[in-house]
Amino acid sequence: MIKTIVILLILLFVNTHVFAQNEKELYLFSYFQGNGEDGLHLAYSYDGLKWEALKENRPFLTPAAGKDKLMRDPCIIKGPDGLFHMVWTVSWNEKGIGYASSPDLVNWSEQKYFPVMEYEPEARNCWAPEVYFDEGSNQYLIFWSTTIPGRFPDTEKAGDDNYNHRMYYTTTSDFKSFSKTTLFYDRGFNVIDGTLVKDNGKYILFLKDETRIPAEKNIRVATGDKVTGPFSKPSEPITGDYWAEGPTPVKIGNYWVVYFDKYTEHKMGAVRSADLKVWEDISDRIEFPEGTRHGTVFKVPLPMLEKLR
Repeated sequence: MIKTIVILLILLFVNTHVFAQNEKELYLFSYFQGNGEDGLHLAYSYDGLKWEALKENRPFLTPAAGKDKLMRDPCIIKGPDGLFHMVWTVSWNEKGIGYASSPDLVNWSEQKYFPVMEYEPEARNCWAPEVYFDEGSNQYLIFWSTTIPGRFPDTEKAGDDNYNHRMYYTTTSDFKSFSKTTLFYDRGFNVIDGTLVKDNGKYILFLKDETRIPAEKNIRVATGDKVTGPFSKPSEPITGDYWAEGPTPVKIGNYWVVYFDKYTEHKMGAVRSADLKVWEDISDRIEFPEGTRHGTVFKVPLPMLEKLR
């Protein structure tokens, strides 16, 4: 009897442990290194804590889109068509973003440049694009941050080098035709690095308050009823007394885990929450490949690992 109880308790612990390994899936992390010159890097993890670089930390895809040919902030999702879709920052000062797709993360389509802000003659940049598939509308939402000088004068001097970002978006069903670019998130502050998940019928937008004066540089959370918003005012910071950027969330066990880049400390960080309200910093429990810069966490079937290796 005692032996049976012990076994049941062990099984219960394994099933409810926040970082219990899923036998059918593993976690992948897309990231860049340096300035994004060499391209897409991938790392894998069984538990969401220890991450190991694939391909000996060499790139899976070399950047070819845009004039500057960078591949920063790579965001990857798997669509209902079975393809992995990726968008990324191609340059510090171009008015478009990069796009490519792959059936297996090894073989990639021709890279494309989407000129999403070309209609704005004064736009300075297109940074940190994200792609999200919305089942309700059966469309992909692509959103990013751009500075348009003079557009939001109240915060014109609050950012680095007069960057004063707001988020913009477009939608597409086929990555060939796109809706008109529209303002996505403006709550009166410099904002960048948005990423979306859906939880209990609500859209959860993680974002970075990019205000430099006075310094914020932290990750916050906003919510909305529709994928295109409107979204709420941001929460209080969920990150600590350090500068953080590039949040990317995933559900592991009973917890939401958000990874981010402690970019001034040249290392990755993480927080977790069971209710998206109370957050615990677990940065001291994670391990990433040296030189990892932020990207996206996502799940794939376990058999993919051998091909990626």
